[in-house]
This record gives sequence, structure tokens and C-alpha cells, in this order.
Amino acid sequence: MPRMNHSTPPASEPTSAPGPQAGATDDAGPLARRLNRKHVTAWALWDWGSASFNAVMVTFVFATYLASDAFGPDDRGTQWLTSANALGGLLIALTAPVIGQRSDRGGRRKLWLGLNTAVVIVLTALCFLVRPQESYLLLGVVLIAAANVAFEFAGVNYNAMLLQVATPGTIGKVSGIGWGAGYVGGIFLLLVLYVGFIAGDTHWFGITNEDAMNVRVVALFSALWFLVFALPLLFAVPENRTGGRGGKVSVLESYRILLRTVTGLWRRDRNTFWFLVSSAVFRDGVGAVFAYGAILGVTVYGVDPADILIFGIAANIVAAAGSFLGGWIDDRVGPKRVILGSLVGLIVSATIVFFLDGTTAFWIFGLALCFFVGPVQSASRSFLGRLTSEERAGEIYGLYATTGRAVSFMAPALISVAIALTGDSRAMVPAILLVLVLGMVLLLRVRDPRADERLGAR
Repeated sequence: MPRMNHSTPPASEPTSAPGPQAGATDDAGPLARRLNRKHVTAWALWDWGSASFNAVMVTFVFATYLASDAFGPDDRGTQWLTSANALGGLLIALTAPVIGQRSDRGGRRKLWLGLNTAVVIVLTALCFLVRPQESYLLLGVVLIAAANVAFEFAGVNYNAMLLQVATPGTIGKVSGIGWGAGYVGGIFLLLVLYVGFIAGDTHWFGITNEDAMNVRVVALFSALWFLVFALPLLFAVPENRTGGRGGKVSVLESYRILLRTVTGLWRRDRNTFWFLVSSAVFRDGVGAVFAYGAILGVTVYGVDPADILIFGIAANIVAAAGSFLGGWIDDRVGPKRVILGSLVGLIVSATIVFFLDGTTAFWIFGLALCFFVGPVQSASRSFLGRLTSEERAGEIYGLYATTGRAVSFMAPALISVAIALTGDSRAMVPAILLVLVLGMVLLLRVRDPRADERLGAR
């Protein structure tokens, strides 16, 4: 396996390129650049605000509304929504690297982050129009699926900006702060919405449950929330103009450059190549922990459905704690150890919960699982940030999104097969374990990137 070198030229361009620290925007150069806490705060607030889409629209409130029997029998809403999201995922997989690459070349990363964020906010607000009638189902599904695509595109540029706001010695901590802020924002917002619009029959501002007005107004509240907390990043953090690499190219040429990048990673930078592969696998397993945890709790461990939202809030609390702690450890021992340690924690916790019964066991070890989810996600983002340069970050994080989408079928498919063979929902646990173990084994061949301690300004 070839040794990874940060000074290796980009695969897509034969000319020499600066290493990962070369993208510092300060005139004094990367050696003198220090952590700008104002920029870090503004960057993390975007993650805090994004919880309005992730936690509210996609997970706990609006997607659940679309899946309800208000939009027709036979789980029609669920079927339509999953189909639309699958098509959106395909679009993301095919275009995310090119989207990132073109924002890199134009030095317009923040611009595209802002535009895609605006699209998400507008589409989220338009969900207010989705009334609880079958004729409105298509509108709701299209709005959520399209917003999810725009959110992923925004995320490519947002992740790439990690290299701009962090220093080499703090990239793990800053990534952890971002992930943690997202979890904490989700906790706070869910509590506000639960008290203000979900619980009971009458709500703030005299809103009632009639015509699902309480759910629909949540969409407006979520859009406003995201807008308020996205603005600091767009105003406080400067555009990264050092990333422009040549003039504009056609879309077809962008795909040619992408192909050269992928083949170049295989030939010259196997470390990054194998990290993209391994992280795609274990991130699919980690995602399944959250996606199917609530189902497992209700169907197998006897958790009252009314308590699942409370469990979700608790899960976000411990995941946030894990993200903050994992980010702090990341900068001291390296992201690979954080990821491996967290994967071991996930595997051990899942194995224990598989052999136990009852709600107490689920609460204890289910929350243990969630604690280790945060560090895996945070350290994965910082790991990739250490493997690339500011100039290429958009393209590489686009590949990160694409590889994740490319294997996102793995855990759901294994879970479906396991349940079909056993007739027991508990079988989803070993299916998830298999994905996590496979990802961990693939990660073992990847070397841990180390920041140069001389550049570790804090």
C-alpha cells in the first residue's frame, strides 16, 4: 500500500499543489494562523441550526406526519417518501463530488453553501402548505426529498469549510464542536416544539390540531430557526479565495477531472481511497443505529411509543457529549484511534443489548450506543480533513458523500434479510454488527493522519 503524503499532487491535476495547511487565508501564512473562535462559533451555529431539518423535518416530526394515515392507507406515505429519498440519494451520489469540485475551483464555497441553505429553508417553509389530505402527499414528498438533496449539497461545502476555520492542531476539536452543536440544537428545538406545538390539543399563539395546523406551523418555525443560525457563518466567515484552481470548465470536463481524481487516489493515495471505502461502510452501520433504534426499542424491548421521543432527546444528549469528548481526544491521539475505540464501544454495547431483555437494558445500552455514535461521525470528518487540502476539500468531501450513498443500502438490506430469515426484529442487531465489524476491519489498513505539531496553534 503506497504511503500517503500530504504533498502528493492532486490526482486531477499534474501540477504541484500545496498540502493541507496551505489553504490558510491569513497573509502571515499557515505557520502563523491561529484558531479564530469567532469563526468556529459561527461555523458550529450552522450545525446547530441544521437540526431543524435533520431532527424535525426528516426524523421526528414532518416525515412522521407524511407517513401517517392522513395521506392514505397501506403505508403509502412511507413508500412514496422512501422512493423519493432513494432517487434523491442517487442524484447526490452522481453529482456531489462535481458540486464540491466546482466550488473549489471557483473559490465560491461559502456562496454555494449559502445558496443551498437558502433552498433548504424555502422548501422547509413551503411544507406548511401540505395539508392532511391524499392530494397533498406528492407535494410533501417532493418538498422533503428536494430539500434533502439541497441539504447534502450544502453539507459538502460546510464540511469543506472545516479546514478553513480550524487549525491542524484543533481540527478534531472543532469537528466535535460542530457535531455536538448539531445534537444539542436538536435537543433544544425538539423540546421547544414539543411544548409549544406537539403536546396537548391547544398550542402557542392559539394554534390547534385542526387541519394539522400544529404540525404544519412547525415547518415555518424550523425554516426560521435554520435561517437565524445559518446567518452568522455567512456573515462572519470570509470566502476562501485561495481555493480557485484555474478557470471555469464544462460539466463534462468536471466529470473527467473527477474520474482522474478517483483513479489518481487509487494509484497515488491509497490511504485516502481506503478511508473513503471504510468510512462509507461503518457510517452506514452507525446510521442504522439511529435509524432503527426506536423501532427496536418499541418492538423488541417494550418501550412505550410515547416514551420514544424522550429517548430520542436523551440519545441526542449523550451523542453530543460523545462528540465533544471525542473531538478533544482526537487532537491528542489521532482520529483513527477515536473511530476504532468508538466502533469497539458500539460493537460491545450492541452485543450486550442483543442478549438482554426489558426496557431498562435498552435504555442503558441503547444510550451507550448513542454515546459512541457522535465520536465516529466527528472523527470521520476530521480524519478526511487531515487527508486533504483546503484547495481540494470540496471535491473530496463530495466523494465522502458519494461513497456513503453508494453503500447506504448495506445495513437496510442485511436487516431485511435477517428479519425475513428469523421472523424476529431482534435480528437487526447482528445485521448492524456485521456492517460495523466490516467497516472496522477495512479501517485497520488505513494509516492515522497526524497534524504537524509545529502547526498545532490553539
